[in-house]
Amino acid sequence: MGSQNTNAPIRLAILEADTPIDPIKAKYQSYGGVFTHMFKRACASFSHPVSLESQLALSFYDVVNDPNTYPDPETIDAILITGAKYNAFDNDEWIVRLVQFTKSCLDGGRIRAIGVCFGHQIIGRALGAELGRNDRGWEVSVVEHELTDDGKKVLGLEKMSIHQMHRDAVLSFPPGVIQLARTDVCANQAMYVPGRLISVQGHPEFTEDMVRELLNMRKYGGIITDDVYQDGMNRVADKQDGVAVAQAFLRFLHG
Repeated sequence: MGSQNTNAPIRLAILEADTPIDPIKAKYQSYGGVFTHMFKRACASFSHPVSLESQLALSFYDVVNDPNTYPDPETIDAILITGAKYNAFDNDEWIVRLVQFTKSCLDGGRIRAIGVCFGHQIIGRALGAELGRNDRGWEVSVVEHELTDDGKKVLGLEKMSIHQMHRDAVLSFPPGVIQLARTDVCANQAMYVPGRLISVQGHPEFTEDMVRELLNMRKYGGIITDDVYQDGMNRVADKQDGVAVAQAFLRFLHG
């Protein structure tokens, strides 16, 4: 893949919808730090590497614990909504406000949106899609996705494998969105509208070490069964395309 050709860094506001578990927090401080690490790896992996600072001017907002933290829309070009342990279909005050802010950004037409896992679901909700528990259960660890023809073009891949950690899903496709990817467990793995939004159900920001920690925490916390845990551990070190997806995010932002 080529490098990004841009005149100015994109002002990207990362809306942090959760706090990492302790081992991840110790290394990255916040999910803003996790996504900063992802974008740094993406910039360094272009055929002509570029610096993160030349591509993005990042800012971070804890939308769970500080309801007044949202950025002034005039000061940003795009938002990225992170993953979270919460249900995107719940009506907690902060979740409703996040949906409303996301909808206002999308309706305004200038601010672009990226969603990851919970963030993918928030974008779906803001656009009127149905959300809920997936009756096919959990998807965890590295999962291979089937890409649509549009997905192959947008993501620059023939097939995509990225980490998963979810059992909630976007159960329908909002009007006008383009499907990019699917799995046997979840049909809506990625949505796209050129110049407006891109979102993925999986976790391009996750590394093997992060997912090992999450699987252990969820097993010993009684959240996932032993079978789901072992299946995930069997695939946790598989090759995955998180960096390529992050590069697609950068192309989307600068396109």
